[in-house]
Amino acid sequence: MPVFSVTQAGYTIEVALTVIGKDLLIVVTGGSNPHIGDVTTLTRDTPIQTIKYPSHDGRFHKDNFVGERVARVVQPSLVGSCTVTAGIHVNQITKAQIAASAPMGEALGRQIVTWLVAHPIKAPAPQYYGDDEQPL
Repeated sequence: MPVFSVTQAGYTIEVALTVIGKDLLIVVTGGSNPHIGDVTTLTRDTPIQTIKYPSHDGRFHKDNFVGERVARVVQPSLVGSCTVTAGIHVNQITKAQIAASAPMGEALGRQIVTWLVAHPIKAPAPQYYGDDEQPL
């Protein structure tokens, strides 16, 4: 499982990439309190969809700000589905650190694409029963 990271503005965001058949699981974490704040799903040809989990004070996590940037960068390289979880928390985050998170997410996406080019996904095609066949 390859791991990629970017450090900027005094904190680090990390990606753990897992290849599952032709599909990708991308886990984005960082800061002082890593977690899962949201889940983003996509394929090369389907729109990005995100579900945000509740945070505190009735608000929802905003980690999709980074997760969706990673997703947009890798989307043209996908051969299967992709699920991105994102959870980054920096205690007392500054405006400069928030601004840095967008290019950090894009840089992580580029690192994943570079890895995918060097390690093309090769998985056997699933087999299905034909219209005139049934399980024994």
